[in-house]
Amino acid sequence: MELNKIGPSEGRGFYELQLQIFQELLTKYKDFDTNPAAEPFSRTELRFQNPQMDFYFILQDGEKIGIARVLSQENGNRLSSLGILPQWQGKGYAQKTITLLESKYPQVDHWELDTIRQEEKLCYLYEKMGYRLTGESQQIQDGMDLVVYKKQLEKA
Repeated sequence: MELNKIGPSEGRGFYELQLQIFQELLTKYKDFDTNPAAEPFSRTELRFQNPQMDFYFILQDGEKIGIARVLSQENGNRLSSLGILPQWQGKGYAQKTITLLESKYPQVDHWELDTIRQEEKLCYLYEKMGYRLTGESQQIQDGMDLVVYKKQLEKA
């Protein structure tokens, strides 16, 4: 497995994978305001213009199996999007992606992300990778809350 950093010219491919990856959550929660599968391509295009944001394809044997988006912030990074195509989930690729991403940014002292509290497998993944709840949460709608995780890193 490898990460391939991409630029705006590959934005359409990133967007199309994003739609496939997050469709199941969109169907389940019908959250048309924050779910990446509900946003227009123009929003993805705008994100590619942000110099503090990096975009990656997750590749397995050359095949695109997922996406990741990282926002560089002061002293830390935000994993603003991570997704694996449904047929590739449950095989450890998200864990490997997190490990690879953390190693690509050795200068940062912490990582943050948010996820849906009701998605136990996602919360388990992040906790397994050393992320801890910050106590911050936001109710998006009945039965759907976003919670914030943070991982403090040792600086070399």
